[in-house]
Amino acid sequence: MQLRECIFILVMMRISKGFIVKGPTYPLVVPLGGSLVLPCSVDVPLANDKLKVVWIRTDSNVLVHVFQYGESRPDAQYKDFHNRAHFFTKEIQYGNFSLLLKNVRAEDKGFYRCKVYNEVDSDEALVEIKAVERLIAASSTHNMSAHVGEDVTLNCTVDSHIKPEELEKVSWRKTDKDGDGHIPVLFFQNNKTLPESSDEQYRDRVEFFTDEIHRGNFSLRLKSVRTEDQGVYMCQVIDGELSANTTIVLHQLGFSVLHIFVLIFCISACGSALLLSVIWYRSQNTSGALNYQICVISVPNLIMFFAFLFWGVTEGFLSETVACCSHCVLRSLLLLWVSPYSDNFPGSRRITMHSIVHLEYALFTNVIYSVLYRSFQQKSLNYSESDRVLITILFAIMLLICIINIIFLLAEVIRNKDGNMRAILDFVSDIGHDVLPPLQLIFLYYAFGAANHGLFYVGVFPLFLTLTRYSWKDACVKKIKHVSLFKRVAWLCFMIVVTFIMVYSYRIALNKEKDCIGWTCVAAFLQVLWGIVVLKHSFGDLDLPYRHIVYLIGSVGVVFVDSIALMTELILKTANGDRAVGDLRIVVFPCECIFASCVLMLVIFERYITKRQQCSQNEAQSDPANASHQDQHSQNEAVCDQSMPNGPEQNANNESHEMRSLLQTQENTT
Repeated sequence: MQLRECIFILVMMRISKGFIVKGPTYPLVVPLGGSLVLPCSVDVPLANDKLKVVWIRTDSNVLVHVFQYGESRPDAQYKDFHNRAHFFTKEIQYGNFSLLLKNVRAEDKGFYRCKVYNEVDSDEALVEIKAVERLIAASSTHNMSAHVGEDVTLNCTVDSHIKPEELEKVSWRKTDKDGDGHIPVLFFQNNKTLPESSDEQYRDRVEFFTDEIHRGNFSLRLKSVRTEDQGVYMCQVIDGELSANTTIVLHQLGFSVLHIFVLIFCISACGSALLLSVIWYRSQNTSGALNYQICVISVPNLIMFFAFLFWGVTEGFLSETVACCSHCVLRSLLLLWVSPYSDNFPGSRRITMHSIVHLEYALFTNVIYSVLYRSFQQKSLNYSESDRVLITILFAIMLLICIINIIFLLAEVIRNKDGNMRAILDFVSDIGHDVLPPLQLIFLYYAFGAANHGLFYVGVFPLFLTLTRYSWKDACVKKIKHVSLFKRVAWLCFMIVVTFIMVYSYRIALNKEKDCIGWTCVAAFLQVLWGIVVLKHSFGDLDLPYRHIVYLIGSVGVVFVDSIALMTELILKTANGDRAVGDLRIVVFPCECIFASCVLMLVIFERYITKRQQCSQNEAQSDPANASHQDQHSQNEAVCDQSMPNGPEQNANNESHEMRSLLQTQENTT
């Protein structure tokens, strides 16, 4: 029996002599945190009881794992490899001494030696972990707070085996209020920052620290924090199949200094409008009434201008801020025309107050379409060169028409002289005013991609509108003092239809814009203002009845609504993080439309209401119980009956008959 064992041992020693340890023929790459097999095997099986296998980290010369005396020796491992480095125990009898390395770290990169011993021989193989693929996004803090108006830095540091400049994509996104989607904040791709990738609410307010990118610092600077900025932000890094992300929650605390200023301005506007109106009403018959009236017109609206301006800096966006601010300044012109003492304003004898309204329309149109043109420029790269040139020419023509109108109206205010130049400017201004609405529609349809759907409105309707306007002027305006109530109602209905169609056309043209509803409200006000200019230009400068009531609606009521809407929007947005209305133009311009519509109604029914007032005053002065005044009472009734617009056939002699009756009434009274 002993002889057989000796022979077996000799045979095994003979076989094992000169064994070769095999390792991988290529360096190994492993993802960070993953598991990796370091190959090591021999070409012939070896006896386990005389076998020793040692894995060593060459650079630090530390033991990774040891197999000896037929078993693994974890007690001999260096502490960094405890529970991470393992043999395939069942495979050792077949000559497989590969090592399983779990939870690979970045510092595991390097060379490893697999050395195999037995009693008569030894051999080794070298294994290299060339790269530990890692992609880690981390933030120094996951909760941040900021006041509105401040600048804040959202931290994001990327640790990767890839150079930061060579990363495929780094993106900052904000989780929307529903939690289902993400709002793009800023992207970094192909070694470039992509500011055009930002959502509109973040455009021009976010940036990377460019000098820190090569260090893996992709922190985001968010400027002028707004209430809607609060929420969850995610920094995500993508490179091939690897990806990593980190999140930061941005909290917003209380009101900023600018918020407090907005509230103060709104309260001041309400208070000043009410106080100055009371003072003006009590001093109507005094010499200071005119000054108080100027204060009522200018002071509250100027305060609201600053309120909307600070709102735009902190919370608003460009189109909303420009529209509301310009509206606060220019609406004073319409109030000036409606005001009870407009005839006493300096220079009112040299100009027609109709010019004031026309000036407001020209200035406001210029401002609004400049903003729209800027919006077009931001997306003009999607248009062909010919389309961009055509749209720019259309805008230039509209701008030129508005400038000519403004020059003519200002010249009329400064120097009211006749001459060839004034006649030319008057003609160009008049024609330009009529063609401006068609040009506006053409510009909108082409600039905002709705031209194919609006050919009828662009081509046929504006022509019909202009022809109808001139037909009305030729047929009725020459004898506008004798136009019947029926014709006035018909003209009002026509203006309503025109306004509806124009506003609907604006709605179609701007349908693709996010703030389409806000622009539609602005268009409605512009169209009502255009109607006032057209009718007042045709009807002449007659005295507006009930102007005190309409004046108070515009000077006090509208200011109250605008200021309360702005305060409510600010408070709710600060509390909830989301805007209640979304666009203050939805509140501001419908209110102004109501005021302008009241003015338009008074313009259309001006003569009718005025004569009713005259009849009521004459009846109040008459005493039917006194026989000496019975004739006067009868004459007053006749005057009222004849002054009422009953039909075209009676209107021809109304004015002369009225004047004779009034003269006779005055003689009887004397």
